[in-house]
Amino acid sequence: MGLDKFRKLILTAREDHYHDSPNYKKEGPKIHFDLSGYDILFWEPGKFNGFKEDLEKRIKRRKATLISSTPSSPWDDEWFSKQREIAYAGLKEIGYTGFMEINMTLIGQKPNILQTELLSATNQAPIHTFGWPIGVVLNNRDEYRPRATTDGIVAEIKINDPSGRKSYDYWTIRRDGTFYLLMNLFEDMGKSGYIYFNTRIVRITETLLYAVRLYSSLKVPLDSKILIGIRHGGLKNRILSASDGGHMIYYSKTIENEVYTEVETTLEKIEANLVDLVGEFINPLFIVFDFFTISKDGLENYVNNFVEGRCI
Repeated sequence: MGLDKFRKLILTAREDHYHDSPNYKKEGPKIHFDLSGYDILFWEPGKFNGFKEDLEKRIKRRKATLISSTPSSPWDDEWFSKQREIAYAGLKEIGYTGFMEINMTLIGQKPNILQTELLSATNQAPIHTFGWPIGVVLNNRDEYRPRATTDGIVAEIKINDPSGRKSYDYWTIRRDGTFYLLMNLFEDMGKSGYIYFNTRIVRITETLLYAVRLYSSLKVPLDSKILIGIRHGGLKNRILSASDGGHMIYYSKTIENEVYTEVETTLEKIEANLVDLVGEFINPLFIVFDFFTISKDGLENYVNNFVEGRCI
């Protein structure tokens, strides 16, 4: 019958189908001889309460002895949930609903990095081409600078000036390299209700390059596997457009509120296949805006301009 074929199966039968039962009838129904060596739970008509209790006990014992065959998730869901709770509350306090969220975790290795080294790496990793970078570090303002925690470092930058300028950034990195970031959508700092396709391409390109700079600064080998997840939220009823009048304006609303994509890659593949990886993240976001797509040449143009230090 095969090894462990019945590990998740509990066999039951009516009591008079067992050949050693005093109620067994030779010519009546019976358990097939192939099953006679198995542990079978028997039941009697009219005595179902006792059978139910015995079945529940057997199910609990069986579950306790089974080894799960479900692959474990590379994400530390409890830790990420805790970070989201903090970040979502901060975003709400500022008054924004739209956000970009980034999760990153190393696969197959868990370094043990000192907080001082994390601080040095996060100072070097931001890319200032776009102006206000992903993973921004503000060491000149005491309330905004990164803080050491027992398992890493964290920064929360909550700006709500009387002049009307508002922005929110929350990021944290653990000593094993696990990273989380949430920031408000840049689009909401100008004209709310929109999402700019060129800005989203730039931000995703920046995210991937930030990952390489961050982990390279931490001396993580370039062939290391990394899982990156990017979520855009607060999208419902936003209009897809562009951030300046020099490009086509594509008016299209989405009924989706969130789009999440995760990709497993390596640091060296990010450098080698940057345009394709940006496409893997950007296409699921664009498609919910009435099937909008961007050509490979158009995508490459935006990505390459950002790499060269220009935003268009």
